[in-house]
Amino acid sequence: MASLGLVAKLRTGVSRHILPIHSALKRTSTPVGLRFKFQAQPRKLPWGCHGVAFSSTLAPSTDVHVEYKHGRPVLALRLPSRREQCLFFLRPMLMSVRDLIQDIQREDPGVTSAAVLSTEGETVACTTSIDTLLNKDFQLRINDVIYNVHSAPNGVGASEHAVNLEDMKNMVQLLHSALHLPGHHLQKERELLERLNRLQQELTPLEQMKNEIASRAEFRSSRVLWYGLALLSVQGGALAWLTWWVYSWDVMEPVTYFITYATSIGVFAYYVLTKQDYVYPEAKDRQFLHYFYKGAKRHRFNVQRYNRLKEELALVEEDLRRLRNPNQLQLPLEQIQPKN
Repeated sequence: MASLGLVAKLRTGVSRHILPIHSALKRTSTPVGLRFKFQAQPRKLPWGCHGVAFSSTLAPSTDVHVEYKHGRPVLALRLPSRREQCLFFLRPMLMSVRDLIQDIQREDPGVTSAAVLSTEGETVACTTSIDTLLNKDFQLRINDVIYNVHSAPNGVGASEHAVNLEDMKNMVQLLHSALHLPGHHLQKERELLERLNRLQQELTPLEQMKNEIASRAEFRSSRVLWYGLALLSVQGGALAWLTWWVYSWDVMEPVTYFITYATSIGVFAYYVLTKQDYVYPEAKDRQFLHYFYKGAKRHRFNVQRYNRLKEELALVEEDLRRLRNPNQLQLPLEQIQPKN
């Protein structure tokens, strides 16, 4: 069709220049020699004055390559209105052909029609995923321009595809984190706050009773210490009085020896019964616990229930601390450090 149009235009131009010459020869009585001379020097036609137009019904095409940048496939297109290349980052596992066309039309309002074709010219369905589309080359038609899109080789971007079970697990975890993690964090935080409030309400009366029993046990254990100090003072004064005023040192020396030996027997008996050394702070704490459990039994204070509620409260507070930190900073949950 293009060649036929060109021949017709050339024929029309030649006819326009020959017809005036032929009519002038008929009107003028020029000798034969002059006519022959004129015909021997043909006139050069001014082709530069007439433009030659080429027309074609085929749409222009261009080649485009899909490249991987930062681990994701990127499609670089020159949009009609913007007249500059625009990068479209594709998500193979999440996007479809419809999403790609909508992104192109949203980026350039001058795109009136867009479609994805196969290399044979068949239209690709809009529900086809980008992952399936990138398996081989395809064509992208934007308005009247056809782009021949060449997919990346099979070896490029292999990390983006779930080629084994670990990659699939990682992909599922990332999708779950992106879609459900903020809402899950908020729901979990609400549940922990409700549980924390309930535990605090249960612990409030138990804390009051526990503080009262602990104050009484502390008073009694301190009183035992003062009694021991008073007994040792009386013992030392009695031995001094008997040594210097009543008897002599020759008489009291065996007595003091046996008193010291009896004290050693008492300390060893304490170790045999308690399996602990006779150290004053530990002995004082043991006496405190003795009076505390005695008072708890008298006031019907459930020590096991109190300890269980305190442990649950500590666990809830730790969970809240670990949950609020990544929820505010968008960081992964920090690892639990073992307690020394």
